[in-house]
Amino acid sequence: MGEEETKKLLEMLESEQVDYRLFEHAPVYTSLQASKERGVELRSGVKAMLVRTNEGKFVLADIAADRKIDFGKLEKLLNSKHVRFATRDEVLSITKCEPGSVHPVGRLFGVETYLDNSVLQNELVNFNIGMVTKSIQIKSQDLLKILLPTLTSDFSKA
Repeated sequence: MGEEETKKLLEMLESEQVDYRLFEHAPVYTSLQASKERGVELRSGVKAMLVRTNEGKFVLADIAADRKIDFGKLEKLLNSKHVRFATRDEVLSITKCEPGSVHPVGRLFGVETYLDNSVLQNELVNFNIGMVTKSIQIKSQDLLKILLPTLTSDFSKA
C-alpha cells in the first residue's frame, strides 16, 4: 500500500524541479523512529495528520515532528466545534497510505492542507512519502511551493 501515492509525489517533485534526497530504510511508524533512521533532528520531520471536523470535512494538518496539534486552535481555524484525528480506516480510504506514512501534500489526496509555521522554522524538512520504508528530505521553501497550503498558521504546541 502507498506505492502509487509515492510515485505520484515523486513525479510531482520532478515536474516542479524540486531537489530531494531519498531515504530507503527499515519500516518506521513514529516520528522518533523516522528521525533516528534518517539520522536527522526530530524537529526537522513533518507529521502529516489527517483530521476530521464534526461537520465531516477532512483536512491534512502538517506540523513539525516535535510538536502536537493544538485542537482548540485548529477548531477555530476550521470554524468547527470539534476536530479529531481520522480513524485508521478513514486514513486508508482517503490517502491510500498506512497511518504514519502519509505525505504532507493534501492536494494529491483531494483534501486541503493546513501548514503549521513550526515546519517552516527548519531549512530542510524530512517526511515519509506514502510508504513506511521511504522518505525524503527537501528544503522547507520547496515544500511550501508544492503544498499550496489552504492556510499557514500556528496550530501546534510543544
